[in-house]
Amino acid sequence: MDKPERRIKFVWNYLDWGGANVYLLAIMKEGRGQWDMEVLLPVGSSQDILDMITAVGIPYRLIDATLDKAPAPTLARKLQRQCRRIRAEIVTYRELTNDGLKDLIIHCELAPWQSWIFYWQLCRRGAKVFVTMHNALPDQPRWREFIWRTRLRFLSRTHGFYIFPSNQHAKNSLRGWVDGAFWRKMPVTYTCVNPDEIRTATAAPFDRNAVRRRFGIPEDAFVVLTLGQFIDRKGRWTLLEAAKKVIVNNEQIFFVWVMPELPNEIENLRVESYALGDHFRLIRSRDLGDARIDVLRFYRIADAFALPSFVEGLPIALLEAMAMGLPVVSTNVYGIPEAVEDGKTGLLIKAGDADALATKILELFNDNALRKSLGHAASQLVLHKFDERVAARTALEHYQMALND
Repeated sequence: MDKPERRIKFVWNYLDWGGANVYLLAIMKEGRGQWDMEVLLPVGSSQDILDMITAVGIPYRLIDATLDKAPAPTLARKLQRQCRRIRAEIVTYRELTNDGLKDLIIHCELAPWQSWIFYWQLCRRGAKVFVTMHNALPDQPRWREFIWRTRLRFLSRTHGFYIFPSNQHAKNSLRGWVDGAFWRKMPVTYTCVNPDEIRTATAAPFDRNAVRRRFGIPEDAFVVLTLGQFIDRKGRWTLLEAAKKVIVNNEQIFFVWVMPELPNEIENLRVESYALGDHFRLIRSRDLGDARIDVLRFYRIADAFALPSFVEGLPIALLEAMAMGLPVVSTNVYGIPEAVEDGKTGLLIKAGDADALATKILELFNDNALRKSLGHAASQLVLHKFDERVAARTALEHYQMALND
């Protein structure tokens, strides 16, 4: 059978995968067989994400285009990182042009306020370029805000350039940063979950105690789970500080963080400084199994879920936990309140407030009725409102509209 003529390239240039990539995977799953798809991602990408792409049945290409995301405390380091970014864009541009850009759909995970020339050149050559905005833009000095605003407004007036906000907060934050007509036409393609996968993971046979024993987690412990990259913006040190306070009051509570990659030596030293001992486990997601469903099943070892992020759109891990019926504690930032209504579908705290996080975790431990009420309401909300297939179809419809424009 001939391949479909409609072509899509999914592109990103960073190694640390997460919810943004799972969001793109949902579009791939919905569009496979209807579109000719390929993924371009950097050499050195995690085997986890490569396996997920393979499982969806989409071919991928590894290219030598990787961002330098190491700290840049000096001017020299800042210049080095910028040069690395520009080089990555040039390599990516060349790879894309090899296949012809005319009427090619390109869905990128490159920051448009930085990579504006890259996007403009793609559009100028006939590509239809889509960018997902997961978060509101961070606060910046006025001079930098002016530059970013100017670049985004320029792109929003460029034929063939489109933005998909992945939550309403992200869209609202772009008002005034992009052309008014462009802003009104932007569809919100929510970060979502797949209800069928959730139901399969919930209904499948699962030996909770056996899985706990496998990872050294006590069978009778009250487990608070976190899932995502082990980075500052996810509130990792807030969680550990809260865990330290919780354990002083209740030694039955146990904390688990599942992540794509384990911490480095310096990070491990800081983890050890919290003296959590056997009450905290760090687990690589790939050690849970080879498929996404294995990660979803792992939520069932937990009694509650915590994600004290500082910067976050609408995290998939949080939605998955809610869909699986776990009571959640998270922060009142960015798009999170669009899913977590305090006291109804979860509990919200101020970002960085370890005392409040500890208090909420202890509250969940002591109130079984509250856990059940929050978990049930959260599951009902996510399964009915945040269906990844709906968001993916919206994206695919807008790809086609762009080709018809």
